[in-house]
Amino acid sequence: MTVTRTPGHGPLAGVRVVELAGIGPGPFAGMLLADLGADVVRVDRPQDSGLGIDPAYDLTNRNKRSVIVDLKAPDGPARVLDLAGRADILIEGYRPGVAERLGVGPEPCHARNPRLVYGRMTGWGQQGPLAPRAGHDIAYIAVTGTLGMIGDPDAPPAIPANLLGDYAGGSLYLVVGVLAALHHARATGTGQVVDAAIVDGAAHLASMIHGMLAAGAWQDRRGANLLDGGCPFYGTYETADGQYMAVGALEQQFYEEFMALLGLGQQASAHGDTARWDELREAVAARFKTRTRDEWTAVFEGSDACVAPVLSLREAPAHPHLAARGTFTDHGGITQPSPAPRFSATPASIRGGPARPGAGTEDVARDWDIPLLLRDGG
Repeated sequence: MTVTRTPGHGPLAGVRVVELAGIGPGPFAGMLLADLGADVVRVDRPQDSGLGIDPAYDLTNRNKRSVIVDLKAPDGPARVLDLAGRADILIEGYRPGVAERLGVGPEPCHARNPRLVYGRMTGWGQQGPLAPRAGHDIAYIAVTGTLGMIGDPDAPPAIPANLLGDYAGGSLYLVVGVLAALHHARATGTGQVVDAAIVDGAAHLASMIHGMLAAGAWQDRRGANLLDGGCPFYGTYETADGQYMAVGALEQQFYEEFMALLGLGQQASAHGDTARWDELREAVAARFKTRTRDEWTAVFEGSDACVAPVLSLREAPAHPHLAARGTFTDHGGITQPSPAPRFSATPASIRGGPARPGAGTEDVARDWDIPLLLRDGG
């Protein structure tokens, strides 16, 4: 039977994705695919498995539809396999072996749909000594060396929320992986399993740093390098009102403009003299303390000094540049980041708010032609 593809908007319009509900990088990967136009159906459990907040505010579920399936019920696996049979991509974030025990692992899914791309999102990966162990973002980035790079050398490593591990090292690599595998599946008719591990992605993010380390251009400790706060013209400085400015004046021409606008032009020669960096850092810090963040923002406005105010989450949407680009948008009464990146021919959009658990059952059953979803309330 020929199944009509679900219409949509964005470069992934017509691509069908099944997301087995979880937390962290899996839902974010599903959101990114949905933002780009894919028809993402999230398979929620009968009990809440999300962030512990009102589902109306869980932005990682925007642009998706939700069905509820109890995978431990006798017909639960069959419902998921029916979805997998009509999907291009399936993503799951269980510990290794759990999907197999539930009856929805790669083997039965590929038996139903040989073209399916089966994306697996974990912290430790599908094999290795730690594969069966629990973990969170902070542990994954800790063992890869990335956490140890971040922060003041005289303080514990700084915690970058869960952005570096879950989302950069996890979600983004999962999305790259499943889209690459989808390209292969469409060319050959053969699906495959994508093993996306946060430890792999987080390590891969530091490729440039490893090259610099091997070349002797990076010291294996915090706060001693060009990009980790060791350099006085690449870092953050407190202002008179307790706020901060971020400085990234690395190149000579940008550095000279920065020093001139800061009022320290007489010390511009310290750029390449590392023996003077401590002295320079103290002078820059003292100078920033003489004005407020907004006053310094006005000083550097329109310059190439590579200086910007450090804004809070609530302040960021009002920044003139971000406002002009529409980097943030309001949808359903929630201010949120707009889909990214941008496409000239197939623009992405926010088509719907966060999916309420089970609310999309009837529509999905109709659009994907899976009547079994409607049994016993779906």
